[in-house]
This record gives sequence, C-alpha cells and structure tokens, in this order.
Amino acid sequence: MAVEAFARASLASDPERTRGRLHAEPPSATRSAFRRDCDRIIHATAFRRLAHKTQVFVFHEGDHFRTRLTHTLEVTQIARALARSLSLDEDLAEACALGHDLGHPPFGHAGERALDECLAASGGFDHNAQTLRVVTALERRYPDFDGLNLTWETLEGLVKHNGPLTDRAGKPVARYGERGIPRAIVEYSAAHDLGLWSHPSAEAQVGAIADDIAYDAHDIDDGLRAEILRIDDLAALPVICEILPEIARQHPAIEPSRRVHELVRRLITRMIEDVIVQTRSRLAALAPATPDVIRAAGAPVVTFSPVMAEADRAIKGFLYPRLYRHRRIVRIMDAAEAVVRSLFTHYVARPDDMPAEWLHGLDPTDAPGRARRIADFIAGMTDRYAMVEHARLFGSTPELR
Repeated sequence: MAVEAFARASLASDPERTRGRLHAEPPSATRSAFRRDCDRIIHATAFRRLAHKTQVFVFHEGDHFRTRLTHTLEVTQIARALARSLSLDEDLAEACALGHDLGHPPFGHAGERALDECLAASGGFDHNAQTLRVVTALERRYPDFDGLNLTWETLEGLVKHNGPLTDRAGKPVARYGERGIPRAIVEYSAAHDLGLWSHPSAEAQVGAIADDIAYDAHDIDDGLRAEILRIDDLAALPVICEILPEIARQHPAIEPSRRVHELVRRLITRMIEDVIVQTRSRLAALAPATPDVIRAAGAPVVTFSPVMAEADRAIKGFLYPRLYRHRRIVRIMDAAEAVVRSLFTHYVARPDDMPAEWLHGLDPTDAPGRARRIADFIAGMTDRYAMVEHARLFGSTPELR
C-alpha cells in the first residue's frame, strides 16, 4: 500500500471518532468536529486580539512586521500543507495551529516573563496553560458553558504543543520538571484527561513543527526588513548557504527585496519537503494501526531529518543573539516588561481599576485567586491597550522605541 493511502487509513485522526467535548453538544449538520473547532477559534475574541500583539517587533514599529496573528496564519498555512501531503486531517492540524498562541500576553515573551515574575508566589505564568484557560474558561460566548468547548483532540494539541508534560507515572518532565505542571492544566485534565504523558496526534505534531518553520523563515524576513540583520550575515548558515548561491545563479540581477522573499520562500519549501520525507519514513517504520500508536510512540513522528534539525538549531542559534537579543529589541522589551509589571502591581493594590466584569465573583481575601484574575486580564490585553491603560493609570508611559 502507498504511504499516502496507508496514512489516510490508519494515521489520520477521524472527526467521527473524536473523544468528544467536555460539554456534550449535538454534531453540526455541515461541519466536522475539527472544522467546528477551527471556526470557533477564528471567531474568538482572543484570536482577533492577536492582530495587535507582538511577535518580535511591537505594533507601532511598522505595518509590515509580523504580529502574533500574521504569524499564526503563516503557521496555519504551513500546517495545512504538511497535513495534506501526509494525508492527515487538515482541519485538526489547522485548529492546533490557529490556537497555539492564544495565551500569549502583550509584548510577546517579554510580557510572559513579566507575568511569570509577578505570579512567582502563585504558580507562575505559562503561555500554554494560558491558552488552555482562554479556550476552556475565559472566552465567554455561549449560553451553556464557558470557553469554546473544543474537542479533546484540539485541546490535547494545544496543551502538548511541545510534547508530553509528564512521564507515565505522572512526574513532570522537560521544562515542567522543576516547577511542576501549571495548575490550569492539572485541573482541566482531571475533568477531561488529556493524557499528559503521551505525545499528541500527528496533526498536533504538524502544527508544532510548522511553528518552528515559520519562526525560522519569517523572523529572518523581519530581521532583514528591520535592518538588524544583513543577508550576507546568513550566508554561512546550513541550507541558506545553498539557497543564496542558487538564487544568484538563476537570477543574477534580482533586486534586494525580491532576493529576500525568494530566500524565505525556498527555505520554507525545503523545510516542508524535508519534514514530509522524514515523516513518511518514520511512519513506514512504525506502521501505526491507529492514531493512538502515534501518541504512544515515545518520540515525535513528525520531525525534521537529522541534517535539517541541525540547520534549524543553527538558524535559531544565529537569531537569538543577533535578533531577539539585539540591543534595540532588548531595550524595547525591557521597557515593555516594566509596563506589564507596573500594571500588575497597580491592579493588586487597586483591583477596582479593572473593568467591572473582571471583579465579578472575586474574593478579596483570596490573594492567589486575585493575582490569577489580574494576570488573566493583563494577558488578554493587546500591546496598544496595555499602553493606553498604563498611560491612564500612571500619566506617563515609555514610547517603546
């Protein structure tokens, strides 16, 4: 049997066999369960807010830099392309990609660092756990339940975006080994067991590796556009060192902007093609009879080849000091962290300065509960709204330039 047919028969998640939703609902007459998840995420308030949340550059630095929303859409496109080539369920891969960044606070990782520090005595802040809170509690659109009531498979993909959270005995692993599993994940999984010990579905793995591909290619694009990076600086990086001479041979008179776009396009294509070849090889060796075999495989099935994995590490290793830790970015993000910390400190002292709906049911004697409510409020802010709130409360606000 061809790999493609084999994958469709035994690997793809079947929306007709979903493990269901926490709150039972009648099926849609026109959409699969996973397509319905995609649509619910797209219509969510938190999804719209991604348009004004930082990816690398804050919102006012230029109209053409990526935001969390444009990044999410690019991840989704790559995830769909991979799922289609691997004969997976495209809707589930899309749902995992669409929702993967919903829990990010304003100012990207700077906002996350600030909230994590503010919540140090209350379990810290984790954007994956916050994503789960958004889609299971904080979105309030439906009369019968809080959250979006997504399928088990989509929630699994969002929570296990980076792989298992525990071993089979329930001991936290990887980045959760030291601090433990965030409370939001523990509590939800107790009611709707997400199998924290296993890898997620192949579709969720597709969403995760699509995120890596998008980060590599599009952060290079934004770094070049911002003139923080120079294209000649990239010439020694694996894969890129092959692409740039190809472009020069085939298009010797190409203008600089087109050269950048061609580099990004070819890099994405090569990474996608590499994942497809490597994943097909792994599937052929594993021969899964059901999607659950993928979950229990003990290692990701959707991966780069060893050569491309090394290229991915090299690109990320290049970008970290030269782009993410560039003095201009660090200066702006340090100021952004200060904005978030100031907002949190103020709301702890003056919770009445939050909108009335955020005060409903708040117990003034429950300090951890109050801290988490304040973090939920701040995490939902866009960059722009955080700056407006800071200016309203403090009178002066850094320009983040």
